[in-house]
Amino acid sequence: MAARLEHVAIIMDGNGRWAQQKNKPRTFGHIKGARVAKKIITHAGNSGLKNLTLYAFSTENWLRPQTEVSFLMRLMKRYLQKETATLIKENVRFSVIGEVEKLPKDVQLAIQTTKKLTEKNTGLHLTFAMSYGSRQEILSAVKNIAEKFKNGEVDKNQITESYFNSHLMTSGTPDPDLIIRTSGESRLSNFMMWQASYSELYFSATLWPDFTTKHFDHCCQNYFQRERRFGGTKIKNEESFI
Repeated sequence: MAARLEHVAIIMDGNGRWAQQKNKPRTFGHIKGARVAKKIITHAGNSGLKNLTLYAFSTENWLRPQTEVSFLMRLMKRYLQKETATLIKENVRFSVIGEVEKLPKDVQLAIQTTKKLTEKNTGLHLTFAMSYGSRQEILSAVKNIAEKFKNGEVDKNQITESYFNSHLMTSGTPDPDLIIRTSGESRLSNFMMWQASYSELYFSATLWPDFTTKHFDHCCQNYFQRERRFGGTKIKNEESFI
């Protein structure tokens, strides 16, 4: 059985479909989804979880209608401005992974402000993946390492998994033990593909706006019932082979 759970990552999917089912605009689903995220963040922190990553906006999401993208950016800014005091009170440290430079300047400023005000907190480490894509992250790391190799800063034998990890946006944060995706879709959608090599995956049929703390706890309990072997086997009184 899984012995520990230090990092949960969530692909928050289904806001648009939830709204459409209720004959509401997609923006209505995003507002409800933000409220759900707040509840899950608080619950995760109170449960003693060390790391929580939320996939808030992918690189592919830029292809959505401009009105929806603009709304999501305003929603993110409003969330940070409104909830930073709560994050401080709940001892949550906030950070962002992704191509932040592509976000609107006012959103970038809100992110920087929240990061600065929460940087000394020692409880839950909350990460928003914003304008994030795993392929882009990996490609950026490769280019960075290639430049260092070209300049003689690193020898090829020094380029280990650990060294490569240090060039990813998630450097310093452990790989996710558990990745949850809501809405019934069963794919990673360009999310943490390197880091997810040995993550346990849970695909929930529940749309994100209907996802509750009970759903979250159920996913975590399911994780604890799994046996994580990382490519090996566990055979009593016998050698384990890969």
